[in-house]
Amino acid sequence: MQKSRLTVYYNGALWIGVYERILDGRLEAGKIIFGPEPKDYEVYQFLLQNWKNLRFSPPVEIEKETESRINPKRMQRMIKKQLEADGTGTGTKSQQALKLQQEQAKAERKHFSREQKEEDRQRQFQLKQQKKKEKHRGR
Repeated sequence: MQKSRLTVYYNGALWIGVYERILDGRLEAGKIIFGPEPKDYEVYQFLLQNWKNLRFSPPVEIEKETESRINPKRMQRMIKKQLEADGTGTGTKSQQALKLQQEQAKAERKHFSREQKEEDRQRQFQLKQQKKKEKHRGR
């Protein structure tokens, strides 16, 4: 069973969307930064055009929820209460998934930076060795 949910909220500076999808009991989340307040049709068009470019977090296990019908008015009250309590409107599991994605991106950047530094050191060393040889030959 597959479920998905898009939550758009204002964090004080920007409008941010959190797209959550649940596949086989595992949650993946992707973050979208809109900037100014998006209209409904802009959000829909953005999803249609940029679906392939969305980067989702690694899957996080979630516990099974029991499917039960909730009165729509009660659901509205629960959502309002959750938004007031959180201030963000995103679930904790999706926040964990986004944090995991952020940490993986940071590790990749760190690894790439380390390789670049090592290549630069090696290049500098080769230049010094070449200079030494040229001086030794009397050039």
